[in-house]
Amino acid sequence: MLRLAAWLGLFLCCGNGYAEFSGNVAVEAISFSETAQFEGQFDENLTLSLAPKWDGDWNDGADLWSVELFMRADDKDAGREHADIRELLWLHIDGDNEWRVGINTMFWGVAESQHLVDVINQIDAVESIDGEDKLGQPMIHLKRYQDWGVLDFLVLPGFRERTFNAREGRLRPPLVVDTDQVEYESSAGQQHVDYALRFSQTYNDLDLGVSWFDGTSRDPLLLPGIDSNGDPVLTPFYEQMTQIGIDAQLIYLDWIWRLELIHRKAESADRDAFIYGFEYTFYGILDSSADIGAIAEYSYDNRPEGQRGVFDRDLFMGARLALNDAQSSEVLAGFLVDTDNHSRSFRVEASRRIGASWKLELELQTFANIDDNDPLAAFANDDYLLVDMAYYF
Repeated sequence: MLRLAAWLGLFLCCGNGYAEFSGNVAVEAISFSETAQFEGQFDENLTLSLAPKWDGDWNDGADLWSVELFMRADDKDAGREHADIRELLWLHIDGDNEWRVGINTMFWGVAESQHLVDVINQIDAVESIDGEDKLGQPMIHLKRYQDWGVLDFLVLPGFRERTFNAREGRLRPPLVVDTDQVEYESSAGQQHVDYALRFSQTYNDLDLGVSWFDGTSRDPLLLPGIDSNGDPVLTPFYEQMTQIGIDAQLIYLDWIWRLELIHRKAESADRDAFIYGFEYTFYGILDSSADIGAIAEYSYDNRPEGQRGVFDRDLFMGARLALNDAQSSEVLAGFLVDTDNHSRSFRVEASRRIGASWKLELELQTFANIDDNDPLAAFANDDYLLVDMAYYF
């Protein structure tokens, strides 16, 4: 499949219209400050990733194509060694209509600490615990522009299973997830066809989105099981669900107010959840070009205890520093506190360009006072520092 994508990119580069090749290669080093909770887990790790991208157009710009691949090699965690097609996409523009056919990565939502309404792509969970990295999703996507709003119609003909760390990996559940024993509520399994609709519009300073999704849940239930050696494991089960979501963002003076809420129906439990908060930006601090944004968000999830995720009754407080310099230096730091059991985590993400082609990224994650019943309990000893150096071409 990856070879097919590469040949397609090469073929389209040679056609009429423009074509561009870009991407990056990166070395990532991660070090954990505490001894692992579970036997066999490593204390440091080194990985190499490659993300090439081809873009182009033809037919006087009415048709565009893109191919984006991702590959990672890992020296210790076999679960992180993987390759994926992030995009293999044809885009056709016809008046007020845009057709996207192929594999694509897209994002819905406005909140900073989590993305409730974002249900199209599967999370690439071995890349990061923040859920920002995604696997490419096969789709037929029609975007229709009208004076009264934008409509998105999506047909999703193939399901992507979530990635999980191997036994030796850190930041994993107490038991290994055995993806060979995956089960589905639908008899069609991975071939189940999902559907989604979204309406979006801007009303002066308000951006509003209303979405509907019906299909296979991207969030697996992890059920107890036994592997071929008789050892206890977790087995992923993907149920069917229907979700209605609303996302809204209001910009008023130096304030940005954000809201996401969902209602989800599934066999295991119905779910109502929301996240709301604000970001206030202080511009030109100390008479410089730098800006600081203060962020606060609160998350709520009404599912029964034991079925909730990390963001059940949690408060996120953070700050975003943008130096607005030639190197695009940025820092995002924040605390997440569970208001019920007082479990806490702290995260810092920083990035800076070096010269014309290099980019340095740092990531610090700590966990403190983690309750034994908190979903983060398996990560209690997994404080880490990650350094990523990427070369862009």
